[in-house]
Amino acid sequence: MSKVLGSIRSVCPECLGRVTGELVQTGDVVRMVKRCPEHGEYTTVVWRGDPAFSSWVRPKIPFGGGVRESVGNGCPYDCGLCARHAQRTCTALVEITSRCNLHCPVCFADSGGAEKDPDHDILRRMFEQTMARTGGCNLQLSGGEPTVRDDLPDIVRLAKRAGFGFVQLNTNGLRLAEDPALAGKLAEAGLSSIFLQFDGVRDEVFRTLRGRDLLETKKRAMDHAAGAGLGIVLVPTVARGVNVDQLWDIVRFGLERQPHVRGVHFQPMSYFGRFPADFSPEHVTLPEVMTGLCEQSGGEIKAGDFLPPGCEHALCSFSGKFMTREDGVLLRMGSGTCDCTPRPAEAGALKSIGVTARQWSAPVVPEAQSSDCSRTSPDTSPGDDLDRFLARARTHSFTISGMAFQDAWTLNLDRLQGCCIHVAQPDGRLIPFCAFNLTSRDGRSLYRGTV
Repeated sequence: MSKVLGSIRSVCPECLGRVTGELVQTGDVVRMVKRCPEHGEYTTVVWRGDPAFSSWVRPKIPFGGGVRESVGNGCPYDCGLCARHAQRTCTALVEITSRCNLHCPVCFADSGGAEKDPDHDILRRMFEQTMARTGGCNLQLSGGEPTVRDDLPDIVRLAKRAGFGFVQLNTNGLRLAEDPALAGKLAEAGLSSIFLQFDGVRDEVFRTLRGRDLLETKKRAMDHAAGAGLGIVLVPTVARGVNVDQLWDIVRFGLERQPHVRGVHFQPMSYFGRFPADFSPEHVTLPEVMTGLCEQSGGEIKAGDFLPPGCEHALCSFSGKFMTREDGVLLRMGSGTCDCTPRPAEAGALKSIGVTARQWSAPVVPEAQSSDCSRTSPDTSPGDDLDRFLARARTHSFTISGMAFQDAWTLNLDRLQGCCIHVAQPDGRLIPFCAFNLTSRDGRSLYRGTV
């Protein structure tokens, strides 16, 4: 028996024209059903399993401040941000190159182009404009592959001079693995963290998603980043039939490399940018990731450990914060229940900015514990039990989170208007990540390459 949960606004995967549809629930599966007058009906699963779709809510009072573009054609065609956008910027992405040293079969940026890299004057202006427009946020340097730029340490310095307290590098790790000195140069320039592409613990996963064996390369990159005192976040692209069975293995891999590995951030594969021509969109949903973690951990992780976000739209992500005790037992930190009283969206964003910066940066650890990227020995410093607990929490806290980006098949404009991750443009505009990367079935982009 199916029931309609409500109406949605979306786009057609063929023409990217705005369409309407419904969210339809059958059992524990929720599908988006939408219709294009020219190209027909599309049905896509957006939620499968527990926790229940109806329970995953965290209402917010819309944020209406900041610099806004006028509304012309309406969402998603006036991004920049338009007057109807309901959330401020939490993380700004600046793409410093379109070049890449891999050619992955799947790539949201369709990187590997020959476009000219933005020079320092352009980047300085982008950093300053972003800081002025947002009033302060976290910054991620992205691409392409940012490490192909030999001047990357200078770019980090530009970002720090513009006022960004937390600067993170989105990277595949190849150059970090090849050049042992690079991580130190980046740390000295002010880099806080690396957002490391890490899809699994077996090389067949990397061969499928990245086109070559990369596991040992990733390990070297982590060792070099840890030695330089950088925080590390492992970022798996989760694809059905590829690595869904390795969710807990990836988390355990990260836990074994504390305190420098600060968390795992799962990203179910979205179909934008570059993807196989013969694909059939089989999205891995957030509840499948959460349930998979619970089952694969043998109950060490529980469904109630995860909460909907306080910043972006509730259906976009989940997160849980943990701590590993000296005996290796994983403890949930904080409340396991969600206060779903409507809160100002901006308050959630400001809290997220601070929490993310603290958690994803490397902790300050005693010198004896910081020599390699492995689990440290038990804390033997003097002090009472509370002091030891607090010290352990600072060095061995660990986040497990996931974010389901929206493509042309899953886009819900209500979710898009709650986006807090924005891609900065040279003209000062800030475009929501999923809108910027939105790609039609034949590869046409709504924004990327056109702005």
